[in-house]
Amino acid sequence: MKSRFLAVLFSMLFAVAGLVAVTNVSAADQTTIVGPITRLTLAEDGKSAVAIIKDNKTGEEVSLTITDDLTLDKLKDHRIVEGDEIRARYLKADPHISQSFKKTAGC
Repeated sequence: MKSRFLAVLFSMLFAVAGLVAVTNVSAADQTTIVGPITRLTLAEDGKSAVAIIKDNKTGEEVSLTITDDLTLDKLKDHRIVEGDEIRARYLKADPHISQSFKKTAGC
């Protein structure tokens, strides 16, 4: 009985440790950028877009691929246009996939 309890306890500890390790790896792969959109290109099929953003901190231009429907609708309706300052969170993998794409300005 005691050995079974210890086996269950150790397996739970390993599961929690594995979950924490996976969470830390995925968080490390994300980066945030704030800056104006310098170029915006919608795909012909309307299912993706590429935005080039100039980082306010470094001055470097970063190309982001946008695939989420909510942001694509905002781009199609011209609620987000070139020159707008945005805050984007993206994966560092190649190509940079946008996770969050929002205007920094309020109402």
